[in-house]
Amino acid sequence: MFSSETQIRVRYAETDQMGYVYYGNYAQYYEVARVEALRDVGLSYKMFEDMGTMMPVLSLNCKYHKPAKYDDLLTIKTIIKELPGIRIHFCYEVRNEAGVLLNEGETTLVCISMETNRPCGCPPILLDKLKPFFQAS
Repeated sequence: MFSSETQIRVRYAETDQMGYVYYGNYAQYYEVARVEALRDVGLSYKMFEDMGTMMPVLSLNCKYHKPAKYDDLLTIKTIIKELPGIRIHFCYEVRNEAGVLLNEGETTLVCISMETNRPCGCPPILLDKLKPFFQAS
């Protein structure tokens, strides 16, 4: 299993009239955390695109437990529980500075060849970077 943590400070513009993070912003938080998780293993979305693979989001799931508020420092844990194939599944846990679980989510991305615009296998470089996290100890 691979996991990574990213921190985001809630900006005023991300909150609603009640001072809570607007529900739609969690998808953006997931994206930031997902991109940074890939950076943690030395990769980037731009690299995949340069190699001819796009990774659009196929599905998004989100569960709200408690609200995040303006100026909270959030820690987003990104987890990949299984090696990707054509699809790559990300899980997220969003916690505040006290460690309280505020939100959980999941996204599934699909690897698409930019040449054919059809599903393709996960880029081998991504598999090579992730395999060590899935080897039995």
